[in-house]
Amino acid sequence: MKNEIFRGSGVAIATPFTDSGINYTKLEELLEFQVANSTDAIVICGTTGESSTMTDDEHKAAIKFAVDTIAGRIPVIAGTGVNDTSHAIRLSTYANEVGADAVLCVSPYYNKTTQPGLVAHFTKIANSIQVPMILYNVPSRTNMNIDPGTVGELAKVDNIVAIKECNFTQVAEIICQTGSDFSIYSGEDGVVVPMLSMGGKGVISVMANIVPKQTHDMCELFFNGDLVASREMQLRLTPLVKAIFAEVSPIPLKAAMNLLGMDVGECRLPLVNATEPTVGKLKIALQDLGLL
Repeated sequence: MKNEIFRGSGVAIATPFTDSGINYTKLEELLEFQVANSTDAIVICGTTGESSTMTDDEHKAAIKFAVDTIAGRIPVIAGTGVNDTSHAIRLSTYANEVGADAVLCVSPYYNKTTQPGLVAHFTKIANSIQVPMILYNVPSRTNMNIDPGTVGELAKVDNIVAIKECNFTQVAEIICQTGSDFSIYSGEDGVVVPMLSMGGKGVISVMANIVPKQTHDMCELFFNGDLVASREMQLRLTPLVKAIFAEVSPIPLKAAMNLLGMDVGECRLPLVNATEPTVGKLKIALQDLGLL
């Protein structure tokens, strides 16, 4: 029987940068904001956190900082997936050693591999650690899909316990392949409630950086059987979701956070500032929710 890492809203937290590195004072503020607003888990060093632009020292330091700051109040999940298996093992082992509750590993990008290669890659990482692993399937970024049969094969590994799934069309088949104790989390903020209706356990969310309580409540309402209120909240948040994904994430997200006075700084190159039309969309969405 596989243990559930979390149920509800896990925030894929943005990393606040300065010209010289990570702004840890601001990161602590963001982490405390999430805890105070009922977020169910922290995902540090994910795509939203711009982990691909971090040095290994920054990556490791951010993971440890999140673990130490959260101090067991909610699960901390460390993004440790890269397209080099040995590198992913080193990051995952470190996360395990410093007390992360789980790791999140994206499928290899650019060199990509095959479906048997995915099985070998993820299995070798999982066998190098004791903490649970969440697979991460995001074909729009990796240009490959983790097929349902591959997820089913990987689910046989004891500590591969969940998937962050961005390909909603294959969720039913994944559930059929894996069984009820394997957790599926939505990787898309726009389809959280549909994912929950298929048996999902929650979301690893970008919008929760801005609306953590609402994202948590949307899931909680569903789990408590108030499907109408949960659906209405999903629909209410739709304009915000569209706005924060109007350009490559997390460009619009950081623009929105800065509009709200959260002062997270700019994205690192090659990501640039949001365009004026996108900022305009963000302002309207935030105003409609009473946030701005």
